Amino acid sequence: MIDRIAVRILSYLNISFAGIYGLSKTVNVGECADPRLLDPNACLNVARQHPEDIRGIKFRTGRVAGGNSGMTPMILATEVADQLGLPVMAHIDIPPPAVTEVFSNLRPGDIFTHCFKPFPSAPIDGIGRIREEVLAARERGVYFDIGHGRGAFTFDVARVMLEHGFYPDVISSDIHIMSVDGPAFDLLVTMSKMLCLGMNLCEIVRAATETPAKILRRPDLGTLAPGATGDAAVIDLREGKHDYVDARGNTLIS
Repeated sequence: MIDRIAVRILSYLNISFAGIYGLSKTVNVGECADPRLLDPNACLNVARQHPEDIRGIKFRTGRVAGGNSGMTPMILATEVADQLGLPVMAHIDIPPPAVTEVFSNLRPGDIFTHCFKPFPSAPIDGIGRIREEVLAARERGVYFDIGHGRGAFTFDVARVMLEHGFYPDVISSDIHIMSVDGPAFDLLVTMSKMLCLGMNLCEIVRAATETPAKILRRPDLGTLAPGATGDAAVIDLREGKHDYVDARGNTLIS
């Protein structure tokens, strides 16, 4: 698919042999639930065959994506990534495992996606404090990615994180069949939500361009520096009253 598509695609390879194969509005089968699909040698071989395309290893844990597999997807993905000198991207939906356990095992340069998601895998505790494991992960160099999607971004969590000065490193939409018609819609809507929540416009643009390029180890992208790849998008900042909805159906009017 990558060779046939005009848009540049840089991938995080799923530790599951099948990848995300059962995701629709009527069917949701976790690709990491069956340990027979978690073959580190198969993943390692594919990554070595396509070093220009594959920039990291992805795993999904939790009751939905991983069933009863617990930390196994993370352990195997990290082992493959260690062999390649690449980061992992971590997903957790509904425990087990606990979100604190996932955070505690992320390494410098790894990415935690869906970083402003609600309970039960939120980055904050029940009284609005950022979890110690989250703070420690950022301190040692873990990157935090919005990954809005269908259920992974809520205004109340975002407000608490921003009030504590904890800004996302990357703003992404996580567009798929269950989020393209809302609540995520697209990257510009996700960026607009962060703007309405009080994040600085320049930092929003950086989090959608320069920082992702840095994490992907492609410093020639996401910048207008001389000699860089000449990609640019021209957008308008429209003042007015706009309605936005998060993953729990809460409305933000700004």
